[in-house]
Amino acid sequence: MAYFLFKTEPDVYSFADFERDGETIWDGVTNPQAVKYLREMKAGTKWIFYHTGDERRAVGTGTVVSVDPGDPKVPVVKVKVGKKLKTPKTLAEIKAEKLFAQSPLVIIGRLSVVPLTAEQWEWFLG
Repeated sequence: MAYFLFKTEPDVYSFADFERDGETIWDGVTNPQAVKYLREMKAGTKWIFYHTGDERRAVGTGTVVSVDPGDPKVPVVKVKVGKKLKTPKTLAEIKAEKLFAQSPLVIIGRLSVVPLTAEQWEWFLG
């Protein structure tokens, strides 16, 4: 199973918006590396919802419903809402955790889609 983290500005699309909508198309991704990660996803892929900007914290989960690779620039990724994290994790907490020392989340801060290991996924849920 693959795991990822998706970043978004909460004033553009927040986890509360996601909860209200239930499902959405994840779009607006332009970075080639982030697009590569989107192309790797399949139905059932789990991911962490992360608020950027002033919040800088992981707040919830989601699941990939489908990936349509038809768009030559960016695949159309349909996602459904999961649950709020019991304890949101701040960027400071993430950076302090050794599990993330080599993570693109810490190393490449501007990347909007980041792969996670199973251990990192479990850390977010704990």
